[in-house]
Order: sequence, then structure tokens, then C-alpha cells
Amino acid sequence: MSGLRTLLYKEVLRFWKVSFQTVAAPVLTSLLYLLIFSHVLDARVEVHNVRYAAFLVPGLVMMSILQNAFANSSSSLIQSKVMGSLVFVLLPPISYVEFFLAYVIAAMLRGLMVGVGVLAVTAWFATPSFVAPGWILVFAVLCGGTMGALGVIGGIWADKFDQLAAFQNFLIMPLTMLSGVFYSIHSLPAFWLNVSHFNPVFYMIDGFRYGFFGVSDVSPTVSLSVVAGSFLVVASITLALLRNGYKLRY
Repeated sequence: MSGLRTLLYKEVLRFWKVSFQTVAAPVLTSLLYLLIFSHVLDARVEVHNVRYAAFLVPGLVMMSILQNAFANSSSSLIQSKVMGSLVFVLLPPISYVEFFLAYVIAAMLRGLMVGVGVLAVTAWFATPSFVAPGWILVFAVLCGGTMGALGVIGGIWADKFDQLAAFQNFLIMPLTMLSGVFYSIHSLPAFWLNVSHFNPVFYMIDGFRYGFFGVSDVSPTVSLSVVAGSFLVVASITLALLRNGYKLRY
């Protein structure tokens, strides 16, 4: 597994060398979200008997994990394709499973780093509780892995940066922003409430939030089942694409 270790080291080093942009900047963005929304709504809104600012923190943490995990694997692949350096990764005898694990684990690590950073800075303003830390860890890892694998799919599919930007702006961003990060779905009209149940990211946010407060909009076991199923589906598709060499070797 030396190929896995080397490629993983390369991927982690790639985002860590520019950590001011890849880690610190997303943390600052989430802090601004918290400051603005909590300033406007904290005294007026309470969700599940939880202060709005505290309710907002887990959603911002998970949103940061998802968006940065996707961005890490997808941006790495598209940069390698555009610069022509992907051939140096494909030429060595690295199996498609090692390729998959290296990119997804690196994406998970970046997502978790940003998530921990967001939690650390937002705790100064709204200290969340930790009712079920095991659920928090399981959802963080599974969700980061799901988005990391989806980022590999996006990076494989896209041939240029604007295609990848379309993938992120018209799929990833709407799914994360309309998943209950800033609100409980029970505050929505009936139609949008039903639509939200078809959004897998909603279950990622809701299950993750359950680990902090012990309350959720749906059963945490349902959320865990959906998230685990989503990971298996996305990972299977990614592995199939890598095994066939779609847009990489052929």
C-alpha cells in the first residue's frame, strides 16, 4: 500500500501548503454566517427549545465539512487534468482502490479540519452541548467521505474549471443551503417540507445536529441509514469510474 501512502501524503500536503485559503478562509466564512444570522434572529427564534445561535453551529460545521470535502478532491483532479500532471499519478502502479482511498481520505481530512476550526471559533459565541459524541463523529466521517467521493466524480467528469463550477453551484450549493442548516424543516410549508425529505444532505445535517442536542427533525437512525446508503452508492459509482478509466486513462 505504499502507493496509497504516497498519494495520500501528496494530497494532504497539497491543501495544507495553502491552508490559509483551504482551511482558514472557510472557517472565517462560517463565523460571518453565525455573527450575521445570530445577531438578527437569536433573540427572536428558538428551535427545539435550543437557542438559535447554538442551533446554527452544528449546521455550519457540517456544511463546512461537506463543501470543503467536495472542493478538495474535485479541485485536485481538475487542476491535474488542466495542467497535464495527472499522467504522473496514473503511470505508477497504483490501483484504482488506492487512488479512491487517497483522494477521499484527504478530502475527509480537510473537511474535518475545517469543521473542527468552525466549531472552535463559533463556540466562543454559542457553546453547543455534546449529547452523543459518537453520532457526531460517525456522521462527520461518513458525510465527509460521501462528498469526497462525489468530488472525485465531479473532477473526473469535468474537463475545465467552469464545468466543475457548474457542478458545485447548481448541485452542491443548493443541496447544502436548502438542507436545514439555518432552519428546522418543520417551519416550511407542507410542499417544501416534503421536498426536503428527498434531499440527502438534510439527513446529514439533521443526524449530525442530533449528536449535539439529542433532538432532530427525523429519527437519527433514519438519517444514519440514508447517509450510509448515500456513501455506498456514491463510492460504488466512483470506484466503477476509476476501474474503467473513464476520462482518465481512456
